[in-house]
Amino acid sequence: MTSKQRAYLKSLGSDMDAIFQIGKQGASPEVVKALDDALEARELIKITVLKNCFDDIHALTEIISSRTHSEPVQVIGHKILLYRQKKKNPKIELPK
Repeated sequence: MTSKQRAYLKSLGSDMDAIFQIGKQGASPEVVKALDDALEARELIKITVLKNCFDDIHALTEIISSRTHSEPVQVIGHKILLYRQKKKNPKIELPK
């Protein structure tokens, strides 16, 4: 992913509300499955990592992105922004 594409996705994600919260359970299989389903439906999702999650946020981002086959766009504070293009009829058109 190029820096221009990443900047575009960050601009789209800045207005979004977080649709998931990850707590003390971390990246459990249930959480990963729910995130995978959300990525298939929306392509771009924002996640909040709660303070009771003892995992490092950057390590958690890598685990989630590898298990969902998504691209980590941004990690700021306790927020994670992930992107995965739909296989059929993508909604988000990335700049070249």
